[in-house]
Amino acid sequence: MGIDMMMKVGKIDLKWPVIPASGVWPYEEDFWKAERLAGIGAICTKAISLSPRCGNKGIRLWETPAGVLNSIGLQNVGAIGFVEKYLQMTKDCPVPVIANVVMESAEETSETLRILQDTGALAAAELNISCPNVDGDGMAWGVDPSSAAKAVRAARKSWKGDLWVKMTPQTPCPEDVARAIEAEGADAIVAANTWLGMGMDMQKAKPAFDRVVAGLSGPAIFPLALRLVWQVCGAVSIPVIGCGGVSSASDCAAMILAGASAVEVGTAFFRNLGVGKEISEGLERYVSQYGCSRLEEMKGLARK
Repeated sequence: MGIDMMMKVGKIDLKWPVIPASGVWPYEEDFWKAERLAGIGAICTKAISLSPRCGNKGIRLWETPAGVLNSIGLQNVGAIGFVEKYLQMTKDCPVPVIANVVMESAEETSETLRILQDTGALAAAELNISCPNVDGDGMAWGVDPSSAAKAVRAARKSWKGDLWVKMTPQTPCPEDVARAIEAEGADAIVAANTWLGMGMDMQKAKPAFDRVVAGLSGPAIFPLALRLVWQVCGAVSIPVIGCGGVSSASDCAAMILAGASAVEVGTAFFRNLGVGKEISEGLERYVSQYGCSRLEEMKGLARK
């Protein structure tokens, strides 16, 4: 690529602005090597909780005409399991690795962050206060500014590195939640997670998911996510990572024009594991089209 595609999120320099969203990138070692990571600026891990989780029962994925509903339920091997199984792979990764951390109780989350911080292998923690597929925690932390602030405050006391916070689109007051997150010392905001939806099993005449509702991702939510990114970028001064339905260079460019410093891509990787390279390479055209000499100059251009 002839144009400088570097973007900065807090203290982290991204060679390219595309990050696979949590839950997407395989843990197989082959996928963490340079040849697989063309066009990708960082990797976000799958969710990490203090103790292992089995995830939700029943159907977990349900295809829709313009996206996917998922009800995985944060299945993972736990913080110690992550360190035992994936630490060396994380250390050897040629791009920064962001640990997606489940917001549980303040005590549990603090311990998870302590375990991960002791490894010294992670560029940032992404505090997930937005998962719609679990009971008792998840997005309940992110709907209200006061609970979002409490969650970030607890994490900030334990985590000394860069802290990203993944907010929920289900909040009725996204600007207020974003300001609360910023006020408690977050270094960046990810806007946002999946939207609540549901599927109906027409053969059984029953909801497709045991939990009834699930998280909708994919192209259908891109206009909603773009609107949210515009709102959040207008409310805070810390970097914003756009997330939701991004599947093309045009989508990524739109997020950056709205003020995003990077994007997280999810469902598009299920269709094409090379979509990160396609998006990053395709951005060159937009940088040139808008008379910019580097991608950073495009950031927030639509707001000027």
